[in-house]
Amino acid sequence: MSRVQFSKELVERLNDTEAVTVLTGAGVSAESGVPTFRDPGGIWEKFKPEQLANFEAFMSDPDFVWSWYQHRREIMRDVKPNPGHYALAEMEKYFAVFNLITQNIDNLHHRAGSKKVIELHGNIERNYCIKCRKHFDDIDICRKQVLKCDCGGLIRPDVVWFGEALPYNALKNAEECSRNCGVFFSIGTSAEVYPAASLPLVAKQHYSYVVEINPKRTAHSELMDEVIEGRSGEVLPELLNFIKLNKIEK
Repeated sequence: MSRVQFSKELVERLNDTEAVTVLTGAGVSAESGVPTFRDPGGIWEKFKPEQLANFEAFMSDPDFVWSWYQHRREIMRDVKPNPGHYALAEMEKYFAVFNLITQNIDNLHHRAGSKKVIELHGNIERNYCIKCRKHFDDIDICRKQVLKCDCGGLIRPDVVWFGEALPYNALKNAEECSRNCGVFFSIGTSAEVYPAASLPLVAKQHYSYVVEINPKRTAHSELMDEVIEGRSGEVLPELLNFIKLNKIEK
C-alpha cells in the first residue's frame, strides 16, 4: 500500500490529461548529495556568491572562479541521480507531452535518462568562449587554470551567473509549457528564485492543476491546488507506480 496519499482530484487529472509539466529545484539534487545554495553547510556558506558567480568576478580573477567551478565539478562527478530523477525520466512514457523544467545545473536529469529538459540556469558540464561563443564540453576536470579559445577568448562555465538574464529560449519554452499542461508539478524548489518561481502561478492562471512536492511548505504552498509534504526521492517513485497502474505508455 502506498505511503503517500494522492487526492482524488489529482488521480482524475492525471488520468485525463495528455500534458504534464514539471519544475524541479535544488531539493531534488540535494537528495543525491549535491550541496544547495541556501542550506546550512551549502556551497555558498564559505564564500559570498558575488565573489564567484558573476561576470565581473570572472574577468577580475578568471583562474580563481574557474578553479572553484572545477572544484564543484569534482564534487558532482561522483554524485548519482536518485530515485526521484529516475522516476521523472520514466514518467515521460505515460504522457503524450511531458516537459521537465529545472533550475539545477548538475545534469542529473539527463544522466537519469530524461530526454527533454529545459535548463533555466544552464549546465555545469558545458562551457563556452565569451568571445566567439564556441562550446567546450569535454574539458579536463583537473585543469585549475582558466582555458582560452583559439580566438583568444576566455572559456567560462555555461551557467547563469548573478546579474545575468536567463536564456531567452529556455525561459520562453518554460513559460509555454507552463501555460499548456493539465497538471503542473513544482518539486524540491523553495519558490523564492524568480522568474522560475512564477511558473507554477502561470500554470494555475491557465487552469492547470498545480501540485507542490517538498519536504516543507514554501511561500507558494497556500496558492497550490495540492501540497504533498515529503522527499521527492520517496514521493515520485510512488507517483510513478500509481501512473503505471492507470496510464498506457504513449
